[in-house]
Amino acid sequence: MPLLGMGTFRLQGAELVSQCVDAALAHGYRSFDTAAVYGNEAAIGQALGALLPHHSLARSDVFLTTKLGPRDQGKVEAEAACLRSLEQLACGYLDLYLIHWPGTQGKPQGDKGNRERRWESWRVLEQMYHAGHLRAIGVSNYTLGHLQELLAHCQVPPAVLQVECHPELPQRELWDFCQQHGIHLQAYASLGCGQLLGRAEVGRVAERQGRTPAQVLLRWALHQGVGVIPKSVNPTRLAENAQLWGWDLSPEDMAELGAMDCSRHYCWDPSGVT
Repeated sequence: MPLLGMGTFRLQGAELVSQCVDAALAHGYRSFDTAAVYGNEAAIGQALGALLPHHSLARSDVFLTTKLGPRDQGKVEAEAACLRSLEQLACGYLDLYLIHWPGTQGKPQGDKGNRERRWESWRVLEQMYHAGHLRAIGVSNYTLGHLQELLAHCQVPPAVLQVECHPELPQRELWDFCQQHGIHLQAYASLGCGQLLGRAEVGRVAERQGRTPAQVLLRWALHQGVGVIPKSVNPTRLAENAQLWGWDLSPEDMAELGAMDCSRHYCWDPSGVT
């Protein structure tokens, strides 16, 4: 699984999707992250099908991730949703399939049925994994408690945990747990939904390194072995976001960025989901 992938949240329209995928492939991206709730699986599948030969690439050269929508938790719903994603992406198999959220759309976060529904969903993912439809399975937005519960009962442990992660929300407890259990941590919202690009600490590190603030924030994750999936519709930024190797942050840089920790979520906080 490449440490760098292209995120596709809110990327809509076949033409724009094709342009972004084309630029990403040209700049060396080989991993693409989508989800049922993004509503762009079909467009991404079509773009990859058309563009991979243009870049002299095969399906096996790219890593494709999608996610089970929160409305599709449960045995029957999860199986239908997974098959639907496979059909929409027209990719033959998925490299990684994640449960997007520990709760169920339309149900209260404290609903006691959340636990049973996500467990039913996980059993479906295990079956699809054994059948060869899914090369790896994992979860997104799970807390430490959700992960511990899953590991206590699963046959196939999650390969990946995808969560919001950046210097203001470094997820150290989750990171340590994942390290201990062989789970790869992947970050979304690495830029704090854009709010961290103007932070003075990030700017000082960027100036010392001769890099952009976005590159610094992405490299902060990679420095710790955390994967990243930045999204941009701007070809120049797509290229900049891929220039993350051949340089590193110093201990001074990491300390300055580490001092930003304030447990701030810019996206969704799953801690209230039973």
